[in-house]
Amino acid sequence: MIKNKYLILRRLTQISLMILYFGANAWGWNVITGNLSSSLILGTIPMSDPYAVLQMFVAGALISVDIFIGALVALFFYSIIGGRAFCSWVCPINMITDGANYIRRKFGFNQIQKKQPATRNMRYWVLVISLILSFAMGVTAFEVISPISMVHRGVIFGFGFGFAAILVIFLFDLFVLKNGWCGHICPLGGFYSIVGKYSLIRVNHQEEKCTLCMKCKEVCPENQVLFMVGKSSEQVLSGECTNCARCIEVCDDDALNFSLRNLIANKK
Repeated sequence: MIKNKYLILRRLTQISLMILYFGANAWGWNVITGNLSSSLILGTIPMSDPYAVLQMFVAGALISVDIFIGALVALFFYSIIGGRAFCSWVCPINMITDGANYIRRKFGFNQIQKKQPATRNMRYWVLVISLILSFAMGVTAFEVISPISMVHRGVIFGFGFGFAAILVIFLFDLFVLKNGWCGHICPLGGFYSIVGKYSLIRVNHQEEKCTLCMKCKEVCPENQVLFMVGKSSEQVLSGECTNCARCIEVCDDDALNFSLRNLIANKK
């Protein structure tokens, strides 16, 4: 079995999407056109960022039918199936923050910074503030400054501020705050945490196989969701889990695996 198969699949997905978006702009490919905020798959299926659409709505913009349908399609996928998978399988910023986190572990920065200087609830405050500003200013507040959009537009149309966004987030995650952008600040991550709270694909922990090596918690970008490790056998039901599968890959005891949400047990 390939040790890092999920990591490889995630990188292939993220890079392939960027190539397809670039190809649509540069060579007229018709596989997926547009950008991460609003796309068209095979010239037929609309896909829209529901958080961006929500900002447009509170800003007072008229939402076209195709954008509204695209937002519903994305909401259905992430709320029923994918959870917060956008953050680890689609978002280009994930490769930057994963790189910073890898260097942190490699050079022992995590041991130096024992206490995180910020709460993960900050992203929900940023989410609320972005909607308030969108309403007050009549613009999509977060989209104007979003490093996700900057990087993605840079890939498609040529880098400008995209390079600055990459550098700032990388250095911030590396030296200031572990998993700082994705785990503490990004309102899009907060939005999908809420949307994906009841999604079906979940990481399952089997306590009887666990040897308490804690490798899973070391690599997990949202390690608070693994509170049950070594304590009880249960599924990771927090919407903040990104389904990145890094915990599954580093577990030599096979104590962590993907499973479908156990609706019957949860109901009981």
